[in-house]
Amino acid sequence: MSRLDSLYGEQHRAMQRQADSERLADRLNEAIVAAHISEEHGRFIEAQDMFFLSTVDHRGFPTCSYKGGPPGLVRVLDDRTLAFPSYDGNGMYLSMGNISAGGKVGMLFIDFETPHRLRVHGTATVGDTDPLLEHWPGAEWIVRVSVMEIFVNCARYVHRYQRLHASPYVPQPARPAPFPQWKRIDAVRDALPARDLARAQAIGGSITEEEYRAMLARGQS
Repeated sequence: MSRLDSLYGEQHRAMQRQADSERLADRLNEAIVAAHISEEHGRFIEAQDMFFLSTVDHRGFPTCSYKGGPPGLVRVLDDRTLAFPSYDGNGMYLSMGNISAGGKVGMLFIDFETPHRLRVHGTATVGDTDPLLEHWPGAEWIVRVSVMEIFVNCARYVHRYQRLHASPYVPQPARPAPFPQWKRIDAVRDALPARDLARAQAIGGSITEEEYRAMLARGQS
């Protein structure tokens, strides 16, 4: 199967023919879609502190998640492999569970200040004994992605934003991340993992859903 046939299915071809864009689609595929991570790709990826991750669940539904962390959140291991950490979340493990079962992922990197964006399609694995855990303090899991396709995207519809500061919840080597306020909500406290119960009590005990919504509205969640 050629790279063109691999990226475009009949559903894409039908719309391309209807829009008279089949030639353009093939030209763009030839020009920008690659199976290897170039130096330019790698510099852009490793400069980012966030990306969007898509996975597919057991029902065939896609899940899209925002993943944030320090600059260099995603590391280029070689010209076919990326790696990134999974930090403490809401305990649902939607993305990590999907990866463990299926492995197909999409990654969208956006620089909102330039603007610029890049896409990755690949197959991923997830592990909790990966030696790269030492590279990202606070990581629970490490995901490694074998890249199938990587390509830049036109950024003309990307709104330009200014980055103000990093989230205080991003784990740092010298300090533990702050405890998330939503884990103090009285409706969920009795379901928290044992490791979280003592911390929830230590920072002030329970809050109501109304109190949490007020914190959320003030940007203090």
